Amino acid sequence: MNKYFIIFLLFIFWTCSKKPELKVDKTKKIDYTVNRISLVILGTAQDAGSPQIACKKECCANLFDNPNNNRQVVSLGLIDTENNKTYLFEATPDIGKQMKMITKYKSKSNKESVDGIFLTHAHIGHYSGLMYLGKEAMDAKEIPLYVMPRMKNFLSTNGPWDQLVSRKNIQLQVMENEQVVNLSQSITVTPILVPHRDEYSETVGYRINGPNKSALFIPDIDKWDKWDKNIIDEIKKVDYAFLDAAFYSGKEINNRDVSEIPHPFVIESFETFKNISEIEKSKIVFIHFNHTNPLLNSKSVETQIVIDKGYKIGTIGDIFNL
Repeated sequence: MNKYFIIFLLFIFWTCSKKPELKVDKTKKIDYTVNRISLVILGTAQDAGSPQIACKKECCANLFDNPNNNRQVVSLGLIDTENNKTYLFEATPDIGKQMKMITKYKSKSNKESVDGIFLTHAHIGHYSGLMYLGKEAMDAKEIPLYVMPRMKNFLSTNGPWDQLVSRKNIQLQVMENEQVVNLSQSITVTPILVPHRDEYSETVGYRINGPNKSALFIPDIDKWDKWDKNIIDEIKKVDYAFLDAAFYSGKEINNRDVSEIPHPFVIESFETFKNISEIEKSKIVFIHFNHTNPLLNSKSVETQIVIDKGYKIGTIGDIFNL
C-alpha cells in the first residue's frame, strides 16, 4: 500500500512541477476573397510594436520567445477591385508582411507592390518602413507616396529618405488639407489635419470614400478636445471610424510621463462618446494599441468592457466594404 502511495505522490509532484505549455494565437486565418472595394486592417499596434524593445513587463514576457503574428504596427489596406489596385495607409516597420498581405487580394495580378502609400506623419511606426523600398531591399520603382507639404520637405532633405526620392524609388504626391485625392471614379481620399506632436511633419487623418460607404482613419491624435473639429460630428459623416486607442488608461504607463505622449485614453473616449447612439458607437473601431494596452488581449476584462459598450476592437484581417 505504501509503495503505491509513494508512486502516486511522485506522479503528482512531476505533473505539478512540469511547466505548462504556453498557447499563443500566432496566426489568424485570412480569407483573401474580396469581391468589393474594401478596407482591411493590416496592423493594430503602436509604433514600436508588441512586444516592445527592452520591455520586461508581463505584457511582453512571453512574446519574445513566442511571437504573435497578429501583432503588427497599425496600418490599413485599401483594395480597389474595380481597377485591380491596392494601397497602403502607413509605411510601418512591418511593411514587408503588410504589403505581401494586401497584394494577395489582387486575384488578377501577381504584382508584389502596392499602387500607392498614404502617410499620416513622421513618427517611427508610420513612415520608417519606407527604408525597405530602397536599394538595400526592394529597390522599388516610383511607388506613389502621398504626403503633406512638411512631410515632403522632411523626406526630400534628410537622409536616407532623400535617396528614395533621388533614385525614384518613390514618387512624391503632395496633398493639401481637406483637398480630395481621386484614386478612381469610385474612390477618394481626403487628408484632414489633426493635432499631434509635429516635430518633423504635420499629422493627418484620412476620410476614405468608396462607392457606397466611407471611413475615418485617425491612428494618432493628442486629445479629441484639442481638435478644431468635433469628433462626434465626424463620426456621423462616415460608416466606419478607426480611432486612436493607444492607452486604455494612464495607469498602464508607470515609467513614462504620459503628458509627453498624449493620446485619448480609451476611458476618455468612453466619456466623449457616452451620449451618442448605439449605431454611432458601432462604427467605432479602436486601433493603435500600445504594447501595455489590455485591448491587445482578446480575453482581458477591458476588452469585454469595450465590446459590452458597443464598440469594436480592430484585429488583423478584418474587412470593411466600401
